[in-house]
Parts: sequence; structure tokens; C-alpha cells
Amino acid sequence: MKKAGYLMIVIGFIAGALLSVVDELEVQWGFFVCALIVGAIGVVLVQSGKRQHTKSEEKLTSNIQNIQASLSRIAENITQLNTAKGSINTYDMRGRIDELFGDDLAVFVQARESISHLYGLQAYADIMSYFASGERYLNRIWSASADGYIDEVNIYLDKAQQQFADALAKVRRLTTQ
Repeated sequence: MKKAGYLMIVIGFIAGALLSVVDELEVQWGFFVCALIVGAIGVVLVQSGKRQHTKSEEKLTSNIQNIQASLSRIAENITQLNTAKGSINTYDMRGRIDELFGDDLAVFVQARESISHLYGLQAYADIMSYFASGERYLNRIWSASADGYIDEVNIYLDKAQQQFADALAKVRRLTTQ
């Protein structure tokens, strides 16, 4: 269905472009509107195909596993980082954040919509609230590290650890129900 949609988009675009330049003084509006409609139907087909793929059972199951695994690694890494904060130079903290969290944050973000498909919007909102706060605190740690503010790094490490732990706990409660 997605391939047919993409084909319709291309045909609609090319036909519309061609119809707009065939006669330099007058556009054949009837045909041009038809070309637009074909393109719009193509967009609808592509979006519908993406939605079906996103909601397929095996994709949802895979995404929830990815969410839980990435959140587990994030929570584990932030706990280790928080424990070792006394032995890490403040200016080096941002490098450690880049090294430890980039991939797992991306995995979580790519799979997050599956939470709402499986457990509803309230569960999605709860988990994303914790996750977004934790991610915001990681960004503050990174910035404080770049500026050398050790007290701020230490404060936000504790806060980020708590937020990611809460997000992971919420995901685990949902997946065991």
C-alpha cells in the first residue's frame, strides 16, 4: 500500500507540474485539480501504510522490549555515573554522558509511540513525563559540566537518576500486567 501511495504522489506531482507549464497563459484547472487529488490520495495511502506497520503486533512487542531494554541501560548507567561522580572530573562528565546515553535515548524515542498503542495515552503521558524530565536533567548536567559547575552536576545527577528509575518502574509495571 505504501508503494502504491508513493507512486501516486510521484504521478500527481509530475502531472501537476506538467499541466502547469503546458500552456504558459492558461492552466487547465480541471486536470490540475485531478493531479492534486491523486497526490493527496497517495499521501493518505502512505500514512495509512505507516500506521498499520506501527500498530502491527510484532512491531509493538519489539518496540516495548526495546523501550524496556533501553530504559534499563539508561537507569543503570545514570546510577553508575551518579555513584562515580566524586571520581570523575566535572569537565569530563559531558563526554561520559555522550558516550553512555546517546544510543539508548535514540532507541527509546524511536519506539515510544508503541506505549500509547498498547497501554493508552495516560500511560504514555506518565512515562514520557518521567523520561522527558530525566532527559532534561541530563542536558543540564552536560551544560553544567561544560561550564564547570560541580554542584549543579551533582544535584541534577540525583534528579535524573530518580526520573529514569521512575520511568523504568512504570514501564515494568505495565509490562507485567
